[in-house]
Amino acid sequence: MNDVRVGQALPLLTYDVSATTVVLGALATRDWRPQHHDYHFATQRNGVRDIFMNAPNQAAWFERYVTDWTGPRGRLARMSFRMHDSVFPGDTMTLAGTVSDVSTDDTGCTWAALDVSLKVGDRLCTTCTARVALPSGPDDNPWARHGERWQP
Repeated sequence: MNDVRVGQALPLLTYDVSATTVVLGALATRDWRPQHHDYHFATQRNGVRDIFMNAPNQAAWFERYVTDWTGPRGRLARMSFRMHDSVFPGDTMTLAGTVSDVSTDDTGCTWAALDVSLKVGDRLCTTCTARVALPSGPDDNPWARHGERWQP
């Protein structure tokens, strides 16, 4: 990944969200709140149009997006995100990202900062920033870095 540069766009990831996507994500994260699996609760009690994707499920989608781009030798160090709107069954979500910084730390670890968005059509649902370690050459493996050599 030596050719990573500031301003580089990551490939888009598009996914058609179903009720199963929402419910299984909630179950996998042990989020039993009914707005993530009970249509009547979500619509009548919460006043939204349907059940909606929870935060840990969205985090998993961002992690997948970043690691699909880096491949198995990229190592996610930090990630934060902010939800602006909900993702519902029937939505087609699109994740897009841009490299906002590339640097090398004192230990020789190469880092990429990413700005990622999750949109449904023109509606911005979630924004995310991530910091990921990338191999600096064919013999470098960020997963082999420990202790003082790993400074996320």
